[in-house]
Amino acid sequence: MKPRRRPRAYFNLRSPYSWMALDQLERRFPRAGELIDYYPLWEPEAGLREALHERGAEVLYRPMSKAKHLYILSDVKRTATRLGYPLAWPVDSEQDWDLPHLAWLAARREGRHRPLYRALVETRWHRGQPINSPEAVVGAGEAAGLDGAALLAAARSPQVRAEAVDVLEAAYEDDIFGMPYFRIGRERLWGLDRLDEFVSALHRAWPEAEADVPARTDGPAADADPLAGVPAELLTKAGSYDTDTAGACG
Repeated sequence: MKPRRRPRAYFNLRSPYSWMALDQLERRFPRAGELIDYYPLWEPEAGLREALHERGAEVLYRPMSKAKHLYILSDVKRTATRLGYPLAWPVDSEQDWDLPHLAWLAARREGRHRPLYRALVETRWHRGQPINSPEAVVGAGEAAGLDGAALLAAARSPQVRAEAVDVLEAAYEDDIFGMPYFRIGRERLWGLDRLDEFVSALHRAWPEAEADVPARTDGPAADADPLAGVPAELLTKAGSYDTDTAGACG
């Protein structure tokens, strides 16, 4: 039976687990972009955070320890290897994540959010470059076939900022505390390791959808250094990719 409310996928452009989960989702359920509503969720800066608090809402993220941060770095490397993803480690000098998410919302108004998302992922996870600067947003917009300067201006507009508060409030009302997070019917599924259950539920609801299951590769040898290849700067920057639990962030 099809759910009464469209399924939702909450994602975050900062999180490696979100990137891998959404890619796997769309490979295994190719109609995802048609049948699922995507919602960005991030830790907003003061202006958006204050507007959210005025509505009695908040972002349900919590800080992480250094021990979890180091585990996540090794787990991301292991998971990307297992799934066959090339991985370049971005080192973020800024932690303001409003701009790329606002740009995604602005691109959605033009029907170009999917190519913009792909361009941002390519920049961040395949080239290891930051995506939260104006120059990065302009470049990603142009790679997605948009006018980069116009995209940047739209991302900063009052209309898109108001929409951002709406989507952040929706996440609060849905009790979303980590990334990636999926909802279908009454089911709540958190993390990359719950993707199988979400995809199974989607196929039960839409049995006519065809899956394109990607090839998987073997993981690293058990005695390999799990942090080999991770830039030294990242080893001390707890929370630079995720804010809590491996397999998801929250």
